[in-house]
Amino acid sequence: MTDTRGVCASSATHLASDVPYVRGRADAHKAASALAEQLRALDLEEVFPGLMADVTVNGDGVVQLGHVRPVGARFLATLIVAGLTTELMQDTGLQASPDLPCRSPSMP
Repeated sequence: MTDTRGVCASSATHLASDVPYVRGRADAHKAASALAEQLRALDLEEVFPGLMADVTVNGDGVVQLGHVRPVGARFLATLIVAGLTTELMQDTGLQASPDLPCRSPSMP
């Protein structure tokens, strides 16, 4: 899925007969659909207007977020930090303090 630098291979614009593209594209489509469903549930669909499934020249499925608005990038960063914090707290047995403020980026 990645090149020697760890970067995703380019999109498949010219298909090769010996590469199984369908499975990768199907996996990417399922993942993109699941993400889109969650974004719709949070009324954040317009923050990621370029969300789509794709496949690389190697047949690996990828989900493209497209151009992400700044608020979307901040939102993703907040979700990642919250998820990592929750995981760390579970791993160490810590409890969340009700005195800690919970912030989220302002949405449009």
